[in-house]
Amino acid sequence: MKQQTLLERGFHTWSEDSIRMIITSGRTAKATYFYTQEIGYFKTFYPYFSERQNLDSFLIIYTVSGKGHLQYEGHDYTLTKGQCFFIHCEQHHLYHTDEEEDWEILWIHFNGNSALGYYKEFTRNEFRILNCRDSSFMERTLWRIIRLYKKRDLTTELVTSNLINSILTELLLQTATNSADTFLIPDYVKEISREINKNFKSELSLSHFEELTHRSRYHISKEFKRYMGLTINEYLIVTRISYAKELLKYSDLSIHEIAFETGINHVTHFINLFKTREGITPLAYRKSWRDKI
Repeated sequence: MKQQTLLERGFHTWSEDSIRMIITSGRTAKATYFYTQEIGYFKTFYPYFSERQNLDSFLIIYTVSGKGHLQYEGHDYTLTKGQCFFIHCEQHHLYHTDEEEDWEILWIHFNGNSALGYYKEFTRNEFRILNCRDSSFMERTLWRIIRLYKKRDLTTELVTSNLINSILTELLLQTATNSADTFLIPDYVKEISREINKNFKSELSLSHFEELTHRSRYHISKEFKRYMGLTINEYLIVTRISYAKELLKYSDLSIHEIAFETGINHVTHFINLFKTREGITPLAYRKSWRDKI
């Protein structure tokens, strides 16, 4: 596979009391934790800018004061006090200080096995600039990570991983609660969800949901994924798998019987679906729970 060429250029005009720390994390941290690659505090002034692409990193920038600008995914954004962004540095991006106002920022480059999953969830509906509802939390947490690396010890990587996780959790929570979509789920989407929860043992097709909601399968498929985070088929599967796990733990039904009881009429298909989502076979799952008793 051809490696993408790294683009990284900029004009670094910042104050003398600005801080930039380049971090080299250990193998355990890279394999297990969220890990810091760079972190800092800048008081920037025009014409400061950074432009990158194809960098294996994620970046959070929080605006302490002043004004900056971000170009990302074909859009231009303005950043002011209390706002932050979370981007994937593989994608082309450019951010710079405003021509008339300095830009004071706290920032962190990080990575980790779960980082991409958090980013995808953050941008599930669309990329957005966040107005941080708890600006003191963002400032306090980023400064704490800086201080921890200034006095690095045995626990630094573990503690900073937890702090990065807390920042990401806060961003996801705010993304969810800021979105009107969370509170305005259409009735027909709720109706599909209720129908699956009630009748998942039956054969439920898109045609059935078309008749139920009087909408096209294209429309209901798109909107269900938008509001529920899963496709209709995946929602049906995880509902069936959840019920199967209950039967595996608390009943003596055979794997064959459980497959049919959950609405999956082919045992091999049931086993494959279960293993894909749980990492083990239904029989191994049952045994692991029985061994705990």
